[in-house]
This record gives sequence, C-alpha cells and structure tokens, in this order.
Amino acid sequence: MVKKEKAIAIVLGGGKGTRLYPLTMDRSKPAVPFAGKYRLVDIPISNCINSGIRQIYILTQFNSASLHNHISNTYIFDTFSNGFVEILAAEQTYHSESWYQGTADAVRKNLKHFHDQNADYYIILSGDQLYRMDIQEMLDRHIASGAELTIAAKPISRKEATGLGIIGADEKGYIQKFYEKPANDLDISDYKIPETYMKEALNLKVGSSNEYLASMGIYIFNAKTLEEVLNNDKTDFGKEIIPDVIKTRKVATFLFNGFWEDIGTIKAFYETNLDLASINPQFNFYDETMPIYTHRRHLPATKVNFCNISCSLASEGSIITNAYIVNSIIGVRTLIESGASLDGVYCMGASFYETDEQKLENTKKGIPNIGIGKGTIIRKAIIDQNARIGDGCRIGIDDIPRQEGDFAMYSIHDGIIVINKNAVIKNGTVM
Repeated sequence: MVKKEKAIAIVLGGGKGTRLYPLTMDRSKPAVPFAGKYRLVDIPISNCINSGIRQIYILTQFNSASLHNHISNTYIFDTFSNGFVEILAAEQTYHSESWYQGTADAVRKNLKHFHDQNADYYIILSGDQLYRMDIQEMLDRHIASGAELTIAAKPISRKEATGLGIIGADEKGYIQKFYEKPANDLDISDYKIPETYMKEALNLKVGSSNEYLASMGIYIFNAKTLEEVLNNDKTDFGKEIIPDVIKTRKVATFLFNGFWEDIGTIKAFYETNLDLASINPQFNFYDETMPIYTHRRHLPATKVNFCNISCSLASEGSIITNAYIVNSIIGVRTLIESGASLDGVYCMGASFYETDEQKLENTKKGIPNIGIGKGTIIRKAIIDQNARIGDGCRIGIDDIPRQEGDFAMYSIHDGIIVINKNAVIKNGTVM
C-alpha cells in the first residue's frame, strides 16, 4: 500500500495580544469574539477543515482558559476521521523552563508533540487573520514545485508594501529575496512581480494596485526542513527564519488574490467587523461551500420589537426593543432596551441570560442588567461580553476631548471606545 503524504496544521496563537488590549485582558487573542458569533481562531480552523486538513494544533500561552473552553465545546471529530484540534500551551519541561519567545520558538518547543503524527508537511497559520483559502491547493502547489518551503503571497500596491514583508520572486514563482517593511521612500522596483508569473498563476495583468508580493504569514514546510531550520536559538519566523531559508534553500510562492486582512489591532478589528455588516462586505460569510464553523449554542432566533435596523448583523438569542441600530453588529444574547441608539457599534453580547431574580437583585443594588439600557446612545465603540450599560448613557456622542489609554472600565484606542468585559457603566454616564 502506497503511503499517502500527510500534513498537519499549526495555528500560532500569538503572545499577550497587546495590540488588541483590552479585548485580550482575560482571554488569548485567538479566543476574541468576532463577527457576532465566532472567535478569531474559527477562521484558520475552518480553512483547514474545508481543505481536508483535520489534524490541527493551536499554540498559545496567555489566558488560555476561554480558548480551551471554546475548542473543547466546538471541534469534536468522530472516531473514524482521526481528526482533532488540540491546544498546546507553553509548558515547563526538564529541557526548558521558559515560555515561548516567539513564533519559531513556539513551534520548536512543540516538535516532540508533532512527531507523534509522523507528518510529511507542516502548515503554519496565523490565529488573527480573516481570509478563506483552499489550503490543499497550496499544499499541492508546494509538492509540485519541489520547494522545501512555500509562502502564501498576496499581490499588493507600493503604498501597502510599507507595513508588510515583501517577496522578490522569479518568473516561475521561486523566491530570490525578501524585504521586511520597506520605507515609503525606498526604491524596491526590483521586487516587482514578473508579468509572466502573474499571468500564469492568477491570469491577471500587473498594475499599480498589484505590482508587489506580500507575505501573508502562511507557510508550508517539508517536515525535515522545518526541524533543520529550527535547530538553533532563533525565535521568530518572519524576522529571522524565513529570510535565512530563502538565502539557502528552494522556496516557492503560492499566489492568493482573495480577501485577506490582518486583524491584530483594535482599529483593524473594529473596521473589519463593521465591514461585515455593510451592503457588500469584502469577506463573504454566506459561502455554503466553505463555511466558517463555530460553537453551536442552540439559542432561539433574535426577537426584534418595533426597531429601525439597517446595515447591521444580529446574532441569535438577542432581544431588541424599540431601538435604532445602523452599521453595527449585535452579538449573541444581546439585550437592548427601548429607546437605545447604536451607530458603528460592535456589541459582543453575553455568555448567559440573567434570571428575573438576578435582575431584581441588580436593581436593588443599583447595578444595570447585562446589555444596553433604555435611552442609551452609543457611537463608534466595541462593547465586550457581559458588559452592563445603564439607562440614559451617552458613549462616543458628545464632542469632548478623549484621552487615549486604558481606564477602569474602558479603553480608548485610535478614537474607538472599548467597554471592557464585565464592565459596569452606571445610569447617565457620559463617555
């Protein structure tokens, strides 16, 4: 019997997630709620499952409890598929007492666990990107190319190149050089995509909007190659490992021209979420052939009473009464009371319903119920899970100076107000 080549996926969960703080205050970055009902980690896992890759490791080390809970309740494979999604958190051993020092170090410290699968290829994915890709197609390209490493690459403009790693490829798509985040005034014209390669790979012409190739941080290594290039103390793939591999080994590109967004900052997270509620979103969640999977909650349909709602998404289990909602996303179990107004708001919802007894007790103590109170007006904000926003609050409305930073119950980053998880915002608060 001929052995079928085997690949496993490794999703890099990231470090402390400081750029997404305070959303990462009590959870790891892959566990941050996304698009009303999902978690960020659902994106790479769904791409793997849809591509027939069903042996998936998640590497993380910070605030792992929420992620463990989500994974264990969501990705349950039958005994005949040999599939699994397993979290590998940083651990102390007789050989190492340190935490993950970077992306490459995280993979290095878990090679002993990957050996159990006897894989031929390792697929390295990021836990904070939004895209839909057939990873099997990329794997086929990697095998056919004879390369030891294949890097997914997206055609971009010169303006976009400043914040990304830029690949210089030849006419066959093999990488000859790499430049990390070139400055605006730097001449990188010798990194432009060869016309013949663009035509062959994507059937597109090279123009000002797509003349350079950016690394997407998605890699496929031959198993032996990965172990060899990690036989050192280098800690990061993008800054150290990849540039060195390009100099000494055969490295290919896999061109991807679909939607792809790194959502590692509060601004990117906010804008990417709200775009999903637009009339023609850049990313399509309504693709039945390659769905995005998440936890089944068995919640009732959202109830809408006398509301004006436009360009918005409302997740299951919510109750919205006499509210005005535009350009917003309403997460699961969100309760919005009469007279509330939301414009440009991502409300993550709640992880449970309060009972009538709990609500009565809250009232006696002067504590708002979970959700958004009567007559409250909110603009340009992210409201984390289980937040309690009282009646008559004005958040992001008034033209008042707002100091950027992190405060007791909220943060302000890039002009976006973020209400913390479990925050209590009392009646009449102006923010």
